[in-house]
Amino acid sequence: MNLKLQLYAACQAYVQQRIDAAQHAMQAAQESANSETKSSAGDKYETGRAMAHEERNRNAVQLQEALKLRAELERIDIQKPFTMALPGALVMTTQGNYFLSISAGKISLEGTDYFAVSPASPIGTQLKGVHAKDKVTFNNRSFTITNIL
Repeated sequence: MNLKLQLYAACQAYVQQRIDAAQHAMQAAQESANSETKSSAGDKYETGRAMAHEERNRNAVQLQEALKLRAELERIDIQKPFTMALPGALVMTTQGNYFLSISAGKISLEGTDYFAVSPASPIGTQLKGVHAKDKVTFNNRSFTITNIL
């Protein structure tokens, strides 16, 4: 279970980094908008404020997506034992190791690579519901499920 806890913690760190980055960018855009000063070229002032406002809105969307990822991650119970690949399971295969959680990409732990994938992703969809010793084909490559934790 320690391995799954480490993978879960890495996913939490990934989500928190995205939240922090979006919040920081939103704050910077707001400060930029606030620092725009009225000049004799009034259109330039309005354009600068509008661009800063748009930037803030883009980052607000990214923040909402990161918060959704965090909520998705919090719904996962990694403590329960898995015999079938479901959210929270670590699926070991002959072609790689997949942590069904959120799409956080490659996580390296103790010299081994794991891929945090969403159950809704193409590979996650293929893995969902499989058992140990099942064969799966993805991108014209076949592989075998060696273990599910």
